[in-house]
Amino acid sequence: MASDDGVKPPTHELLSICKSLVAGGVAGGVSRTAVAPLERLKILLQVQNRQDIKYNGTIQGLKYIWKTEGFRGMFKGNGTNCARIVPNSAVKFFSYEQASLGILWLYQRQPGNEAQLTPILRLGAGACAGIIAMSATYPMDMVRGRLTVQTEASPRQYRGIFHALSTVFREEGPRALYKGWLPSVIGVIPYVGLNFSVYESLKDWLIRSKPFGMKAQDSELSVTTRLACGAAAGTVGQTVAYPLDVIRRRMQMVGWKDAASVVAGEGKSKLEYTGMVDAFRKTVQHEGFGALYKGLVPNSVKVVPSIAIAFVTYEMVKDILGVEMRISD
Repeated sequence: MASDDGVKPPTHELLSICKSLVAGGVAGGVSRTAVAPLERLKILLQVQNRQDIKYNGTIQGLKYIWKTEGFRGMFKGNGTNCARIVPNSAVKFFSYEQASLGILWLYQRQPGNEAQLTPILRLGAGACAGIIAMSATYPMDMVRGRLTVQTEASPRQYRGIFHALSTVFREEGPRALYKGWLPSVIGVIPYVGLNFSVYESLKDWLIRSKPFGMKAQDSELSVTTRLACGAAAGTVGQTVAYPLDVIRRRMQMVGWKDAASVVAGEGKSKLEYTGMVDAFRKTVQHEGFGALYKGLVPNSVKVVPSIAIAFVTYEMVKDILGVEMRISD
């Protein structure tokens, strides 16, 4: 009974889904590994004790990590980050495509609506995908933050992601694995939503309007052009959501017994937060509004190539695997 009406056999559909998940996972792993030193420095700048400053900027911070911890220190936490980001990216990209199809189906049922995804619909699909993926892998992100800020001077060492998960669960309870979840959810909406929306809208506009000397017969964008679209999307998303990322990281450090010296400040007092609003209030009160953007420079440097590489890698892997459905469909 196959199909003059284009209905695919279930096995074909399952294979396509698996390929889409693989493409998303590879994209996440490759992009994060490429910018791992900047990612670690960003987190160190976000959470370091204000009374014991060791990292004063991007260049100085990278030099300090190299001097005190060597080459391995530049990539500390990257293995854990990849273990988290691969399933996270796989779920996120797949969820976006499924959410896009569902939202478009609902949109087309309304009379008078055109059969295409508008920027607002893409924003909704991207936000849904981000929240689903982040919630599914949040405990891994929580312990990844702690593993990343560990140094040789830390009083006690987590030995790896599973040891960290079990230690936090045992000493702080299961709820501790979701510390900072609320600002993460709120931040996902502009961050992931705008990433997908801006990227897809730019691609569609370039294909339709053919600016900058593009040939009229071109229906596909070059890798360079797609990188530029991804870079623009990453810049918009990270700038809007960054203060929520700072608060999330700081909340993840609360309640850490024998915390890393970067957080504890060599015995000096460290702030405790009762929730997201309290974290915002105390951060601004004690350190000023600028503290909400600590680590923005290395994040800006790394987020543009990271997201651009993720989008392009995703579509290139899907082409190699022969998946028919693309993000822009």
